[in-house]
Amino acid sequence: MAKMSSTATVTRAHLENKLALAKRCSREATLAGAKAAAIATVASAVPTLASARMLPWARAHLNPTGQALIISTVAGMAYFIVADKTILSMARKHSYETAPEHLKNTSFH
Repeated sequence: MAKMSSTATVTRAHLENKLALAKRCSREATLAGAKAAAIATVASAVPTLASARMLPWARAHLNPTGQALIISTVAGMAYFIVADKTILSMARKHSYETAPEHLKNTSFH
């Protein structure tokens, strides 16, 4: 049986480092998503509530449940979009940092 090279072995420290990096990435994505959801809630609540009070069509068709559904949908979408984009950008950054030098040079000669 062939002996494994030293580059093919995975140490416990390496796995713990990867786990810590993943935890930090998910924590940052959660915070970024929560901030975006808070901003989106305010940004969608103001026009939704104002139009439900002032516009005749909205007053007739948007009950409080409909208004809450609009606002919470916008907040949920903002959270997941920003969290996903944050995770992808961090993964891209970390994969570039750990790439071999010959792959980091992306310029054309």
